[in-house]
Amino acid sequence: MLTYEPGGTLAHRLDPRAKLAFQVAFAIAVFASTSLLWLGATAALAVGCLLAARLSPLRALRAYWPVLLVLSLGPLLGGLALGPPWFRVEPALSSLQRVARLVPLLLVSAAFVHSTPVRDTRAAIQRTVPGRFGQLLGVGVGLTFRFVPVLRADVTRIREAIRARGGGRRSFRDRVQRLGTLSVVRAFARADRLSLALRARCFAYNPTLPDLRFSAVDYLVLALSAALAVGPLLLL
Repeated sequence: MLTYEPGGTLAHRLDPRAKLAFQVAFAIAVFASTSLLWLGATAALAVGCLLAARLSPLRALRAYWPVLLVLSLGPLLGGLALGPPWFRVEPALSSLQRVARLVPLLLVSAAFVHSTPVRDTRAAIQRTVPGRFGQLLGVGVGLTFRFVPVLRADVTRIREAIRARGGGRRSFRDRVQRLGTLSVVRAFARADRLSLALRARCFAYNPTLPDLRFSAVDYLVLALSAALAVGPLLLL
């Protein structure tokens, strides 16, 4: 699973608010058209974001393989028919073309996660969204970024422990049941420890956040974001 990794790349040096604005604008641009040319252009821009963060596209795709697996079901289900010929190619290709638009969006989000500290992400959200809602949103995003990798590591360790104890000889249903039960128990235990740790550290909704400042490159990114957001709307 992708997490933040320190570095000195262009993406690491950008202000997190500029990167959030670019993600929103990029999402608007991605859904502006379903043409193959537009899809290729957005994919090339997404790969450029990965290069700016020095993140391998293959590594980013591997990190999102569960999401890609679910997305791949769309074209298969879209092509199914209740009668002969049982599978229609044209609806499947149309569904594939629409689903493929989400892949560049996932790549851009991977570059953001890889190049942005959780603390900076929280600061960007709370300073962009005013009031208590922004504080709650910042806290939720921060806890999610920190908590989900821990839960995934727990699931991996539980699966390895089941396999080491001969679980591979059990039925698939039994393995899934054991993995699911133990994962839920471990998740609740983690949640209790997290709650206790937050109280012990006098958790605050509005702590002292890191100082964020725009540089000249950030303004260029904001200009590109405005072009991505407004350009497709003008074309429509």
